[in-house]
Amino acid sequence: MSEYDNVRIGKLVLKGERQKTRKRKHKNRKHDDIAPKIDADSIKHGSWWKVTKVEEISGPIAIEFGNHTYVKALDNGLFTLGAPHNEGEGPSPEEIFTAVSINERKVAFKSGYNKYLRVEKNGTVTGRSDAIGATEQWEPVFEDGKMALQGYNDCFLSIDPEDDSLVANVKKAGSDQFIQIRSQTIKEENPLKDVPNEEQGNIKQIEINYVKKFQKFQDKRLRLCTDGKKELKKAKQEGTLHETLLDRRSKMKADRYCK
Repeated sequence: MSEYDNVRIGKLVLKGERQKTRKRKHKNRKHDDIAPKIDADSIKHGSWWKVTKVEEISGPIAIEFGNHTYVKALDNGLFTLGAPHNEGEGPSPEEIFTAVSINERKVAFKSGYNKYLRVEKNGTVTGRSDAIGATEQWEPVFEDGKMALQGYNDCFLSIDPEDDSLVANVKKAGSDQFIQIRSQTIKEENPLKDVPNEEQGNIKQIEINYVKKFQKFQDKRLRLCTDGKKELKKAKQEGTLHETLLDRRSKMKADRYCK
């Protein structure tokens, strides 16, 4: 490390000049104390994170057996187990596949040679298909934190101990069939995914949404309670929003759920 790297750059303070103490702001302290979540497992695998549900299996993926060893595509349409990677490294290009979602339960995988993985009659897994058919479909099975891939023949993906080739010839998943599918796709979390549609938006919009849902007027005109919105804001904080909205709608004498 250069000697310059050890020099701490800061504000120049002249002799005799008092350095102002910096006031700490405690207003949002509770937010500052929350450390961001760090996925240590992902860091160990070069930012390739472990999928835990079927819908996460999409786009570039790697199939890991054991620890830091991935399925590798060969130019002859076969597959083998690649060499172990060091901690912090991700899979090599020939160990990266493209996952294609078929339905809510099944997926297909395409190698870097643009061929889909299929199970042959003898249980060997090859990558020579140009399209997705029954033999190219795989069903991820999750149980107790473990994962296995089941082929169309009801057998699970594994590595042949004799020649390290990829096979699907065992009908019961054991330690040799447990895998990890890793992805580098950026997760996009919707902060409103657990919030009902009626409760998305500001407090005014929330009341409008519930009025539209429950109230019926003969002239089809929207009528809102003329009371202020302060009670709604307070009710939302205290967890009594629904009851307060119901009381406000009842004042309009046109709610099918109000008496």
